[in-house]
Amino acid sequence: MNVYDIISAVLGLTTVVLAGRNSKYNFWVGYVYNIFLFLLFWQQHLVAAMVLQPVAFVINMYGHWRWTHPKEEEKSAADGKSLKVSSLSAKNWAVAFIGVAFLGAVWALVLQKETQDPVPWLDSYLLMLTFLAQYLSAQKKWECWIVWLIVNIGNLTMYLLSGLHFMPIVSALYIVNGIWSLYGWKKRYDKGE
Repeated sequence: MNVYDIISAVLGLTTVVLAGRNSKYNFWVGYVYNIFLFLLFWQQHLVAAMVLQPVAFVINMYGHWRWTHPKEEEKSAADGKSLKVSSLSAKNWAVAFIGVAFLGAVWALVLQKETQDPVPWLDSYLLMLTFLAQYLSAQKKWECWIVWLIVNIGNLTMYLLSGLHFMPIVSALYIVNGIWSLYGWKKRYDKGE
């Protein structure tokens, strides 16, 4: 049993529940969560997941700013100081898909050749999808929860293959939260919140 695994599980659950409930406090917990995940993945030799954490920290900072400093036309109908939930265009979905496919393949080849990563292709594509989900979350796009569901199904698989104990349970709980949050954010989008 790994202390980083346990602490990461608690922090991760707290972060996603807060995000799913549209709480800006998810970012503060998220900062600490990134640090513990970095340490956990470093121990497990999951290089792509480890490299994600400093980048995730920066995206978290960007999201924190976006959620609390919306432009006039982006303000929530429920709270004029918050960013409203919006939707991603079909063109942007296509760009995102192509970017994830290409960058995932390139990074997987690097991991396969240069590291001891036990699941380089899965790790790489989960990294790229996580970047996408985090960026969409930072922009408060309701579809981020669709990407998060894909990521968490993949993470559940990767964590089981890597011998982690608590993170697979956390991923299963993330899936449940993701379904709930997808529904909640879609309702907010429909209301202009």
